Amino acid sequence: MTKSLDGLKVLDLSRVLAGPYCTQMLGDLGAEIIKVEKPATANQPGGDDTRQWGPPFLKDDEGNDTSESAYYLSCNRNKKSVAIDIASADGQTLIHQLLEKSDIFIENFKPGGLTKYGLDYEQIKKRHPHIIYCAISGFGQTGPMASEPGYDFMAQGLAGLMACTGGADQPPTKAGVALSDIITGLNAAVGILAALHNRGETGKGQMVDVSLIDCTLASLTNIAQYYLTSGSPAPRIGNAHATIVPYNTFEARDGHVILAVGNDRQFKRFCDFVGKTEWAQD
Repeated sequence: MTKSLDGLKVLDLSRVLAGPYCTQMLGDLGAEIIKVEKPATANQPGGDDTRQWGPPFLKDDEGNDTSESAYYLSCNRNKKSVAIDIASADGQTLIHQLLEKSDIFIENFKPGGLTKYGLDYEQIKKRHPHIIYCAISGFGQTGPMASEPGYDFMAQGLAGLMACTGGADQPPTKAGVALSDIITGLNAAVGILAALHNRGETGKGQMVDVSLIDCTLASLTNIAQYYLTSGSPAPRIGNAHATIVPYNTFEARDGHVILAVGNDRQFKRFCDFVGKTEWAQD
């Protein structure tokens, strides 16, 4: 069975989660992903940082740990991997040779970090105007914090996600999954697909600029609008909902149950179900 992105080639210089999550989705949709990883040295094992982010690690046939952690495996399926030293002239030549046959280039270096290797957007655009160039960063390509490194934990805190996560009597709490990275990876994929559509009309590539802070802030939706509308930050209310009741976790004799009632019709049905029909009229 053919897939939507069959025939497309992606050159992936991203590491850790946001970029690899994006390219993994493109691979799931049929694109060929060539993942460029750093070569091993005498002092460093090489490869994507997350290869070492274990335990657990994948076991070989003899039950020994391999160099692939569960974290690495979670966002790098459907990819071909190659080690290239982009700091060397030969490595840069290889990258440009791969770009000639690629459609998409994705990286998550700090803004300006690839300029010295001849691999920033303007440099690549001159030689490969068809390329869709996706840059993932902490704070975007411009602005007073553009040069700062970005991590999921930082983005969750600074963009406000942690301010609305957890109970009212608890400190700010990050989501258990690296949501800022995941949300940014999703937005990167959306931007790339939009750029592909535009290239189909114009024949030219373009730059997709996404950042952890921008994407996390945008994901706050009604929580952000609460502040813009009222002038006050939304309160931290744990598993409850600010405007819908009952919409929470409730403790029962044998554990917890989630009760999510979204409108009055559902509430009446719930009241009938628990034998408290009169509640629906209160």
